[in-house]
Amino acid sequence: MKLSVVIPVYNEKNTIQEIVKMVKNVEIPDVEKELILVEDGSKDGTLDILKKMKEEQKDLNVYFHKVNSGKGASLRDGFKLSTGDYVIVQDADLEYDPQDYKKLINALKDYNAKVVYGSRFAGDYKDMTSLHYIGNKVLTLLTNILFGVKLNDMETCYKLIPGDFIRKMNIRSNRFNFEPEITAKILKSGMKIVEVPISYKGRTWSEGKKITWKDGISALLTLIKFRFLD
Repeated sequence: MKLSVVIPVYNEKNTIQEIVKMVKNVEIPDVEKELILVEDGSKDGTLDILKKMKEEQKDLNVYFHKVNSGKGASLRDGFKLSTGDYVIVQDADLEYDPQDYKKLINALKDYNAKVVYGSRFAGDYKDMTSLHYIGNKVLTLLTNILFGVKLNDMETCYKLIPGDFIRKMNIRSNRFNFEPEITAKILKSGMKIVEVPISYKGRTWSEGKKITWKDGISALLTLIKFRFLD
């Protein structure tokens, strides 16, 4: 099996080298990894770091945005470049542990699953602010009501999705509202989402956390929109 790891990158000079190293260090039997990084117009020196990494590490696929376009836009481009049987998103910070890929991939066979989400709330999560905790819970609850499912963590970064499915999808969301859009389209396709526990260690706004309450409102509206539209 080939796994495409798509990493959207914006102003992550302090963590980008470490997260790439962590992803590369994940060893999964019979799984080949493909790393695709999308640099989204960073202003903090990340751009120069990635240019050097691309020169030194020939196995890295790096795509550069001239201007900041948002996480959804970065993922849309990253998915188009992917060639894997399955695709997973890896944030460029250190909130998620790539070793958890193993849990998601094992679930494909263990539960005969097509799509697997890594649930932070079913696992070991630390340092999540009250605002983010409540926002995540509200959005997940709304997802369950709108689609008649029982998810635990809709907003998780770790979504293991068939490559052919994601590459054909017309992703319209340019920013953090990508998460509810992709979930809505997965559920409307008829594919069941299986969740497995993962670990999570949140970071603060001063450490580079980018999601705000405005993104929560946008995600809520996106859920409702894509429940009834394309």
